Order: sequence, then structure tokens, then C-alpha cells
Amino acid sequence: HIGKDYLVSKQLQKNGLKKKQLSISDAAIKEMISGYTKEAGVRELERTIGKVCRKAARMILEDMERTDEEGSSSDKNTASGKNKKTEALKLPIRVTGRNLPDFLGKRKYHDNPANKKDDVGIVRGLAWTEVGGDTLEVEVNTMPGEGDLKLTGQLGDVMKESAQIALSLVRSLLPDENEFFKTHDFHLHVPEGAVPKDGPSAGVTMTTALYSAVTGSPVRSHTAMTGEVTLRGRVLPIGGLKEKLLAAKQAGIDQVMVPSENRPDVDELEDEITEGLEICYVDKVDQILKQVLQ
Repeated sequence: HIGKDYLVSKQLQKNGLKKKQLSISDAAIKEMISGYTKEAGVRELERTIGKVCRKAARMILEDMERTDEEGSSSDKNTASGKNKKTEALKLPIRVTGRNLPDFLGKRKYHDNPANKKDDVGIVRGLAWTEVGGDTLEVEVNTMPGEGDLKLTGQLGDVMKESAQIALSLVRSLLPDENEFFKTHDFHLHVPEGAVPKDGPSAGVTMTTALYSAVTGSPVRSHTAMTGEVTLRGRVLPIGGLKEKLLAAKQAGIDQVMVPSENRPDVDELEDEITEGLEICYVDKVDQILKQVLQ
């Protein structure tokens, strides 16, 4: 791992520390990546490791200064019967996943884990952000109404259009449910309403959530998906796949639906990114529905 083998050694040297003075566990590195950096690259990880090293260097320096002060006043304290010493800092300082907040403060990012059970109208999508990949949950509820579609969750214009396309597609896939569509409204929500969202890659996720809500079929909870969708149900390629797959792994997802045209992008990725993921390539939405609906 580049973080363990190279970045830690580099930051130890940069901050005047030796390996016998500071030990950073693999669990701490993983926690830095998932909770403090949220990126596919290593620049932010290196800065975060540097912050841990600077904190450790300060701890060691303060301990040395305290030891010197206690040493210089030991004679006076002995004479007065006060010779209580502060416990010395034990080296190496060990940084673990558990005590990492002592060095970096509270987590900046929180995992959005896979749902514990299959559910109706709830589907996990994958998104690309400026700080890396993320999972994106899409929820759909139906209620008596006149066929209106309500969208919430700070969705951008492209995402709103994707939702309209998804509803039209689901109506065409379920002609026998025409009366249901006329007598019900649909509310599609993407949680974390304070965070703006946009882009076409949630098209398949919205389509699956709407289809599930109309048919009452639960969606497999440990599956995530990404892909633009057309009115005729074709699944189009998307970007940011590396970051999206990393986000899926962090969330405990084990199966990902990916557009077939993105296969060359997956082939270029390191094995450690795709390891443990069942990647299913799809050309049409009905392929997704057959695999993920229970």
C-alpha cells in the first residue's frame, strides 16, 4: 500500500521523526482514507499523515521539555519531599483506527453503508464528487393522486430530466399498470437534501426505484448501480467509475451494475479496486431489473 510503504516514511522524515518514535497502523491508514480524505488520489492522504506526524512530534517535544524541567527541579523537590514525576511518554506513539480522532479530530466524512434488508422503492446509486466517489440513495413513495412526480433533494436540471425519463420508461415497461399511474402520485427523494446533486448517471437508479415502488418488488440491498438511461431503456456510459467503485466497496456493496460500454474503463483499474465486487455489465434497464428485484 502506497500510504503505508511510502507516504508514512516520507512524512516521518519530513517531521524529524523515526519509526521507533511513531507507529501508524494499517487500520489508521484505512480510517484516514474513508473518514478524513475521501479521494481516489493520495495528496490529501499525505497531508493527513503529515498532520498526524506533526501532532506526534509536538507530543515528543513537550515530553522532552517537561522531563528537562522536572530534572532541573528534582533537587528542590527532593529536599521539600515533593518528588512526584509526570509519567513519561511511551515510545513509539501508536496511532490506531480507534485513537485517530485524538490526532485529527472528528471524522469529516461518514460512510453510507448498504441497507440491512431488501426494501421496496429504495435503490443505491453511485455518484462522483469533487472529493471522490459516494453512494447515493434514491427513495420513491407512491400515494393516491393524479400521476404527478414530485422531486426533492436539491436535484439539478439534468437529474430532474433523468427522473422524468425514468418515470416515462417505467410506464412503458408496465402497460398493465396504466390505471395505477393515473391514480397515484410519485415522490422521488435523494437524501442529504442540503447537498446539491446533478448529472445523468443516476438514471438507472431512479428507474429501478420507480419500478420497484409501482410493482411492490423489493430491491437487493447490497447492489449499487450507475448509468444514464434513455426513453427506450438503453443504458449509456458514465464517468468517474474508479471513484464510484471505491465508494461501493467502502459502503459494503458486493454487486455493482455498470454500463457495458464502461467495460474498458474497468479493465484498466487495479485489481485491488475491483476485488470483492461482482461487476455486472448491462446494455438495457430490463437486465438490471431481472437481477436486482426480489
